[in-house]
Amino acid sequence: MIAAIAAIGCLLPAACDVAAASTGYHNDWSGQGQQGGGRHNSGGGTKPTGASSGAGSTGANSTGAASTSAAASTNEQGQGQGQGEGEGQGQGQGDGQGQDPGATVAPTVDASATVAPTVAPPAGDNNGLDVLARSCDAKDPANKGLNGLDPHDGFQKAPRCVSTAFGEVAAAGNDPTLLITDSPRFVRPNTAFTLKVSTRNLVRDRFLGAAAGGYYLESSILTGPDGIQRGHFHTACRMLSSLRTAPEPDPVPAFFVATQDNGGSATPDTVTVNIDKGLPTRGIAQCAVWAGDGSHRIPMMERANQTPAFDAVRILVG
Repeated sequence: MIAAIAAIGCLLPAACDVAAASTGYHNDWSGQGQQGGGRHNSGGGTKPTGASSGAGSTGANSTGAASTSAAASTNEQGQGQGQGEGEGQGQGQGDGQGQDPGATVAPTVDASATVAPTVAPPAGDNNGLDVLARSCDAKDPANKGLNGLDPHDGFQKAPRCVSTAFGEVAAAGNDPTLLITDSPRFVRPNTAFTLKVSTRNLVRDRFLGAAAGGYYLESSILTGPDGIQRGHFHTACRMLSSLRTAPEPDPVPAFFVATQDNGGSATPDTVTVNIDKGLPTRGIAQCAVWAGDGSHRIPMMERANQTPAFDAVRILVG
């Protein structure tokens, strides 16, 4: 019944697109920049409110695109197993009816519908796992998966091999999170608007300028006694050409700013991001925010099933 309703609801693709586009939006225009109390070269800006405090910021000259990764869900694997076993049993029983009692029916359980073991692997090198590489040392035979790339030097160049250690990761209860708490659904082109972003467990006091050679250069660092991530957060808006296919990753976004205002703590606070020149063209914009450590990587999490510190909305520009 639910599947039928969903199918009827999307008979008109345009209606589906409009519905998807009306979830909320924010835009940033051209360029890149870092925001705070110091210098920035983005049209947009950020203003901390609530518990956050304004202070100095470094210049933001970073223009890279954010990358994301997804981990397989054990719930999805469990679903696959249940479905495979259920369908196999049903088909086996149905096919067996009406046949010779002496005949046998081959099992139809999907062999791929299995759940990976959750027990710890045996101790030893790499926890008993087949690891392709753990460093950029191509001379080490253990790094069998390396492709012989040049070393990364802190500037925005790729493909390269980054040798910087991951660094410190916070405990699960101290891992950073953020949320876009307020954004417009509709804006006019080239018209200013604001986004409100709440962060938790993120001390916004570390930012190494990417254009200055600080990209992927510093390991992740936590605050001393509290174990809270030190870093900043990014805001970017890009115009989408389609709602049915993933966008190209390399174009410079219409707006970008990094916020390092010396605010933030374990207690949630709210920062206002100003997109003071708006978005340049009509269409649908995707505005995203994500936390970064001192060298712009999304902070690590204690567990694989924790959601990283990011959020995104869509805004109709017209």
